[in-house]
Amino acid sequence: MRYAVQRLIQAVPVFVITTFLIYAMVFALPGDPILALAGDKPVPEQVLNVMREHYHLNDPLLVQYGYYMLGVFQGNLGETFTGQSVSELLGDRWAVTAQLAVTAWIFELVVGVGLGIVAGLRRGGIADTAVLAGTTFVIAVPVFVVGYTAQILLGLNLGLFPTAGTDEGWPVSYLLPGMVLGSFGLAYVARLTRTSLVENLRADYVRTATAKGLRRRRIVGLHALRNSLIPVVTYLGIDFGNLMAGAVVTEGIFNLPGIGQQVFQSIRLQEGPVVVGVVTLLVMIFIVANLVVDLLYGVLDPRIRRA
Repeated sequence: MRYAVQRLIQAVPVFVITTFLIYAMVFALPGDPILALAGDKPVPEQVLNVMREHYHLNDPLLVQYGYYMLGVFQGNLGETFTGQSVSELLGDRWAVTAQLAVTAWIFELVVGVGLGIVAGLRRGGIADTAVLAGTTFVIAVPVFVVGYTAQILLGLNLGLFPTAGTDEGWPVSYLLPGMVLGSFGLAYVARLTRTSLVENLRADYVRTATAKGLRRRRIVGLHALRNSLIPVVTYLGIDFGNLMAGAVVTEGIFNLPGIGQQVFQSIRLQEGPVVVGVVTLLVMIFIVANLVVDLLYGVLDPRIRRA
């Protein structure tokens, strides 16, 4: 409990500093969002002043940020410049992106760790060479190329997966875009698992366990693999936030109405509150993911939580 509380306290300044920097950068962009709403139509100066006062645009940056954080602590992410609640705007879209990210993350975890274990146990063999070559290819190819290719081959030509939309629900509609989104992370998970496992299989404690006559399965599963998963858990924890934030291209290819599309539209329309609201939620996800990773460190290696 003390270990968990320490990590939670450390997350508070990270959240405050990160959200402030994002808020400052978004609202430092040139242009007047109130004038942008009117387009080419003239707007009376009194209306402009009322709108700017309502959204605290005339106040100093720190005051604006203070109002925003006060709303965040009350569960309110603010409202758009058209008067719509940001929380309501992101409600349905957030569920789509979350389901897509979870699908991609599970794909990374299961397939990536599995391939890494196979490659690590057969170092120098055909399976190891195939995994290294395949993951190198996936890393080298841009995600939009992988997405369009998978959509045409697996969706249109073979008919194995839906090609667009969310009509069939989770997980059917999210399988193909989830695999595309998670392909890049899968390659890193597989290579990281393989490298870490090979290194631990050479360690002294593995030689000692072998000399004591323990079975190979017990040595690999209980000792070598457990220590090998520490860097993998680190990557997977951080990558969940990356999957949530990096789904813009994938959502565009497969026409998924997630937060990626909404952020793109909001940037184009200069809807700063929406962009800041999305980033705030993503920062929370990153912090929670890192907290979970820190706690898993203590489970995988008791020496860490005693440090």
